[in-house]
Amino acid sequence: MRHPPAFGGAGPGSEAAPDAAPDPASEALPEAVHERDVLLAAAVRRVLGSTGAYGAMVYLRSRDRRSLVLLTLAGVPLSIMSPFRRVAAAGPLPVAVCFRTGRTIALADTEDTMRRFPQLAVGLPYDFVSACVPVGQGGERFGVLSVLWPASDEGVSDQGVGELAAIASQLASGLAELVASGRPVEPPEDAAAVELPPPSAPTTRVGLFDWDTATGALAADALFREIFGFAPGEFDGTVSCLIHRIAPGDVPEFRAAARTALERGEVRAARVRVLGPDGHPYPVELWARVPGVIVDGRTHLVGAVLDVRTLTAAAAAVERLREGVFSLDPDGLITYANRATEPLLRASREQLVGHHPWEVLPWLTDPFYENRYRAALLSQQPTAFLAARPPDGWLAFSLYPDSQGVTGRVVAAAAPPGAAEPAAAPPPSAATTGVGGTHHLLQLASALTEAVTVRDVCRAVAEEILPAFGGQELAIYGMREQQLYLVFQSGYPDGFLDGFEGTPVDALVPGAETLSTGTPIFFESVHELAAAYPGLALDEMGAWAFLPLIASGRPVGSCILGFDRPRLFTVEERGLLTGLGGFIAQALERARLYDAEFALARGLQQALLPHRLPQVPGIGITARYLPGTQGMEIGGDWYDAVVTGADLTLVIGDVEGHSVGAAAAMGQLRSAVRAFASGGEPPDQVLTRTNRLLLDLDPGLLASCCLVRITPADGTVRIARAGHLPPVLRHPDGRAEALDVPGGALLGVDEGAAYPVSELRLRPGSVLALYTDGLVEDPALAIDQGVDRLRAALDHGRAGEELEELAERLLREVGSTGRVDDVALLLTAYGSETFVGAEGDEG
Repeated sequence: MRHPPAFGGAGPGSEAAPDAAPDPASEALPEAVHERDVLLAAAVRRVLGSTGAYGAMVYLRSRDRRSLVLLTLAGVPLSIMSPFRRVAAAGPLPVAVCFRTGRTIALADTEDTMRRFPQLAVGLPYDFVSACVPVGQGGERFGVLSVLWPASDEGVSDQGVGELAAIASQLASGLAELVASGRPVEPPEDAAAVELPPPSAPTTRVGLFDWDTATGALAADALFREIFGFAPGEFDGTVSCLIHRIAPGDVPEFRAAARTALERGEVRAARVRVLGPDGHPYPVELWARVPGVIVDGRTHLVGAVLDVRTLTAAAAAVERLREGVFSLDPDGLITYANRATEPLLRASREQLVGHHPWEVLPWLTDPFYENRYRAALLSQQPTAFLAARPPDGWLAFSLYPDSQGVTGRVVAAAAPPGAAEPAAAPPPSAATTGVGGTHHLLQLASALTEAVTVRDVCRAVAEEILPAFGGQELAIYGMREQQLYLVFQSGYPDGFLDGFEGTPVDALVPGAETLSTGTPIFFESVHELAAAYPGLALDEMGAWAFLPLIASGRPVGSCILGFDRPRLFTVEERGLLTGLGGFIAQALERARLYDAEFALARGLQQALLPHRLPQVPGIGITARYLPGTQGMEIGGDWYDAVVTGADLTLVIGDVEGHSVGAAAAMGQLRSAVRAFASGGEPPDQVLTRTNRLLLDLDPGLLASCCLVRITPADGTVRIARAGHLPPVLRHPDGRAEALDVPGGALLGVDEGAAYPVSELRLRPGSVLALYTDGLVEDPALAIDQGVDRLRAALDHGRAGEELEELAERLLREVGSTGRVDDVALLLTAYGSETFVGAEGDEG
């Protein structure tokens, strides 16, 4: 594959490459896509029909496995979910976590969502119940089934989760069959989401007919006969019989409609009245056409009759109301407005229907009003609000949602207490950023608040921007001594960007010019790039965005996005990308300061952790330490093993925070515990004295600690805990349990805290696991479930498994791929004749 020049200039490897051979799977793609979409649609419809959910979506993995792509949805408009069309597989959203872990994630309410997945709450700050279920079979995961319920106090029921799991399993089986037959299920980059209509009860009765106008024979189905009021056996199959049911004054209209259909080939919505059993007429609509497959001199008509009594009566009733009534479809477009709405909104129905109210009415352009509609639709709960209508009025709006859309009511209202007169409506803006567009800014801003190092910032940008905008390549350049240097790249082949290192900021290439001018540069096609920079080498990439990174008025670098096809950058997208460039620049500046602190703290932490564990006859010890995958990667986790006379003291602890201060406090505590334990103090006294020392030092930090003293001669174990998670013990028979022994308060809380000691006896072949919470924390699980996962992993050990193998397996099976905190693990095997040591292994 050929790649775009990073700065629009010629570089190594930019020559035209020969055309790639056609992909053999591409010929089978249309059929595979059709079968795949049928499977997805069936799964979504089954969810809505059997679980009480109002919305369902299916995400499938992308071809490069970096994203999850929304392919099918129903009950939730695509316009609302557009910011979530592509979700970074490595990101923090529930869909991504569900896909990575293979575990179901259920969110009971807004509070639960905000606590566990704040990034989702930023993008969809509405009250609903949701669940994500993985779609996979065996070791292969295809995607995720995501489901929404109206807000309630019950949350997600176990029965509902079970039904979802069954549907996801059936879908996975179908996708696995496609894959087994050599047909890909991954969507292409330009895959469009299929929006299915939500299930609904029919509002209109329709009967079908087939009329031979030459003979007068009329074949009609049961519903047609019922609409015209025929009792069973009463209709004789002729048009003459039908005419006797039509109001006499409408018979000419009926015959004229038939002639029109024969002459023009069709007739639409011809309305006549039918005489009911009581003699009162009611309206029906006739639709007919000449079938193209019959050549009989246009003497044949097929069509339908619509019973419009209910719709006509409902519309008439609503039109008689003096309060405004309107209807919005799921995308927020006005589909109906009664007569009373016009003077209230000061707009005609012709101006309103087919448009968003916040687009037609300048005084509703504040994103708050669009947000109210979204809140009603996604929570499936009524909502109300006031709006100021310039120049002299206030209106009260009420919104009543269901899966088909929203019915609105509007009436004149008194001004709220203390409210000023409505201001003049703002002029229409050529470029506004709606609620959906603003999500990208909020989502990246939320991710960048958690990104501390330069690497974290760049990774957040890659995981948020590339999937959101469908880009294939990303390059972030910094500036040093008036030259650009590569900070991060994604999607480029190794070495491709080497030739651009050190490009002067005043060079006549777009990657440098965007920085020197402070203006973003967009190329929507290869022709635009070639015209703007004649002579530059071109390749197969089709569009580019070059964004200046400017923080506090000072140039920081450039961000370059590449797209593999020509792309129209809308005004909104250009504004969004420009705004994102500002976020990135500020985050990079902040990250440079953290990186300096990181280097200092990392060196301090490495010096403080033990480099070798003691050798004790009959006991095997190994340890692992893994830094967090986000933030400073500097924490207060520590472990130690101290020989105290005939005993062995094992220690594991965790100082809160991720900073130089946390690492320094960890070093002080480790030294203190080692000193107190070496002096022969019993476990409870070691923790008591350490607690007092931490209070005297007053670092403003708290710490947890678990201390275990083992007597190798007889296997006696004494355990004391200070707010730390319980040890997990595997017995010689392979059974594992969490030792829920009593403990005391965290270190640094209470000077008078006591730390009870629990005693037990180990048998040869036992394995004791001490760990910090980073190992068992997972946003998809409660902490006790994480501990139980560790217990289960120990319980399932194979016969003859070495201690080193066990440590590696526990990190793989128990640790979360999206962990934020550090992980410390200390394993001790009692009755081991062979010492197995570690040197502070970092995985």
